[in-house]
Amino acid sequence: MVNAVRDDLRQVPAGSPLALVAHSNAGLFLPAIRSGLDHPVTSSIFVDAALPARTGPTPVASPELMEFLRPMAVNGRLPRWTDWWDEADVAPMFSDPMMRQTVIEEQPTLPLSYYEQHIPVPDGWDDHPCSYLLFGPPYDDLADEARERGWRVAHLPGAHLHQIIDPAGTARHLVELATTT
Repeated sequence: MVNAVRDDLRQVPAGSPLALVAHSNAGLFLPAIRSGLDHPVTSSIFVDAALPARTGPTPVASPELMEFLRPMAVNGRLPRWTDWWDEADVAPMFSDPMMRQTVIEEQPTLPLSYYEQHIPVPDGWDDHPCSYLLFGPPYDDLADEARERGWRVAHLPGAHLHQIIDPAGTARHLVELATTT
């Protein structure tokens, strides 16, 4: 993942400051990404995201989530994320059928082993302003943990994929979180 981000930034001059934004499970990878970049990182923002451990490696999935996922795996691969849940849980995340189809088509089918891994958390990765943008449950406890870490927390009420429902509102919150300490 670090190499992919680094490759995407190759057109950005090395001294240019960045604000890193991670959504959902990508939050676990933010410390490793930050430590692998040649750019100064001025802020890290977690959007309805999992938080890395304060120290030491972070499991990608809790034991409870692994119990939920294992029976779904076929030949070691999981179905698309939106297929994990009941339609009643998934439908409210999409206001537009075309957007829903786009998201569904772009989803990878990940190997179960992805969720069995532990992600390294480099010491001192959070020595810069970090913040959390909460859309809503089930991420409330993670927003509370971010507050306990002394991070700024903002709330933009919505479902887990609210950025596709309200991209402008999400962007306003991200800019505000990235530019204030």
